[in-house]
Amino acid sequence: MIVTLIVVCEVGFWVLLAAGLAFRYLLKMPRTGLALLLCEPLLEVVLLVVTALDLKNGAEPNWTHGLAALYIGYTVGHGHRTVKWLDGHAAHRLAGADRPAGPPKYGLPRARHEGKVWLGTVVAAGVATALLQLAIWYVGDAGRTGPLESWRFTAWRVAGIHGVVALTYLLWPKRVPGGVSGEAVSRDLTKR
Repeated sequence: MIVTLIVVCEVGFWVLLAAGLAFRYLLKMPRTGLALLLCEPLLEVVLLVVTALDLKNGAEPNWTHGLAALYIGYTVGHGHRTVKWLDGHAAHRLAGADRPAGPPKYGLPRARHEGKVWLGTVVAAGVATALLQLAIWYVGDAGRTGPLESWRFTAWRVAGIHGVVALTYLLWPKRVPGGVSGEAVSRDLTKR
């Protein structure tokens, strides 16, 4: 049941996002579009409540409850950035706004960008860990909470791997290719 609800929440996220952007830019109803976009966190609240009720009703804590915590953490850590990115592209495609700037491609600006994205993953792992700890306390039986405890390790392992990848952009920054002028790169960087 929890896996089905996670899938429903993910589909709901994209449906609300598409509807919000359509109302905002195609139908020229920005307030309605914003209201739809602001409904997206309600999906995570529903998932959290259903997961807690499932545990309260005696369900055996398992990988689905851990996955629910990771899903909510990911949404908290990366949801805003994802919505902002898609909103910029929708404004460009549907409302004639300027094309949104992509991430920097070279050097320290790229490393900073990757560091910010990694911080979103750290937030996601922190939220997931907090939710998993609350679930462990809620269940209250150390013999039954092993699957929940293992998901905490998974969350931080993912954050660690992402951190190593982000660090490589700082340690070995991508250099400006020979055919690209420094002026073009500086113009590219000032757009950000």
